[in-house]
Amino acid sequence: MKTKTKLLLITSEFPPQPGGIGNHAWQLAKNFAERGFQVGVITDQRSAEGKEEELFDAAQDFEVYRTPRHSPILKTYVERWRKLKQLTKKYDVFIFSGKYSLWMGGALKISSQQQKIAVLHGSELGLSSSLLKKLTLWSIRQMHEVVAVSNYTASLVNELNLKNISVFLNGFEMALPKDIQVPKSVSKNLQLITVGNLSQRKGQHNVVKALPKLLKKFPQLTYHIVGIPTEAEQLITLAQELNVAEHLKIHGQVSEKKKLSLLQDSDVFMMLSEQTDNGNVEGFGIAILEANALALPAIGAKNCGIEDAIDSGKSGVLVDPHRPQEILEALSQIEQEYAIYSLNASNWSKDFSWDQRIKPYLKLIKK
Repeated sequence: MKTKTKLLLITSEFPPQPGGIGNHAWQLAKNFAERGFQVGVITDQRSAEGKEEELFDAAQDFEVYRTPRHSPILKTYVERWRKLKQLTKKYDVFIFSGKYSLWMGGALKISSQQQKIAVLHGSELGLSSSLLKKLTLWSIRQMHEVVAVSNYTASLVNELNLKNISVFLNGFEMALPKDIQVPKSVSKNLQLITVGNLSQRKGQHNVVKALPKLLKKFPQLTYHIVGIPTEAEQLITLAQELNVAEHLKIHGQVSEKKKLSLLQDSDVFMMLSEQTDNGNVEGFGIAILEANALALPAIGAKNCGIEDAIDSGKSGVLVDPHRPQEILEALSQIEQEYAIYSLNASNWSKDFSWDQRIKPYLKLIKK
């Protein structure tokens, strides 16, 4: 009987708490387990009591090892490291995802029969601290294989001249309604939507800044914002200053059912991301593909990982997020050819199912 490959995934985020890195890690763990791997996950307990995580972990087909977050954070780091060291001899393959995990991976000593793989998302590569950036790059050099989730993310480590880097585009999984229809035109009152943490990186403020120009052509437009309202107050203040607050609707964090309902009631998905003041960047843009699967075309930012999530001119349009005129032209283009863009968006999303996206990971480990 063939021995199962034993794979340990070390990740800085993991469901049931939100986060793109965590969702990606969960999909890796699920798909490896479904294909016969013995999977373990080391991650954080981010809720105060840990009950949410306990219920979630019990429903998984793999082992999850949680570390509660402490103050000072150094205690958390020490506990993570101890857990990893305890488990090192039990696993054959180690996948490190997220900056804290990368640092642990760089320092971890393993045997010649074991394999270390780094997954790069982008956010861990724009650190403002030169010391932490050097630590991250050093950690990446210690890996046997490096995977970037987008071509843009891979470009952020060009200086390393890596021979062992691969680009495996991100995937998504969602329960789709059975009654999805490709609309022939936008709704009477144009509905825009962004799903994601309300923050500088996700770029909701760039959409708001473009609203005065967009409203001249689409006066009944409404912009819906779904996600953790981290910077909601700042956005509301900006909208009031621009006299567009009545066209803004902040829903906050909602259930999956409500999120799907809001997406289905919208016309165009917006993700005008930008690099944050501390160097954080958008590594890909899974939320765009989720919207595409519901037949929503997308307008997204150039010069980040979103370039791999949008087939510009087909499933949506890439723009400079700081140029309202460019955003207006993209929206007008989509509105005029909405049926075609909508169909293309739906078809484009099908190439990003995890059944397809797990295949290169399997080949990499077999290699």
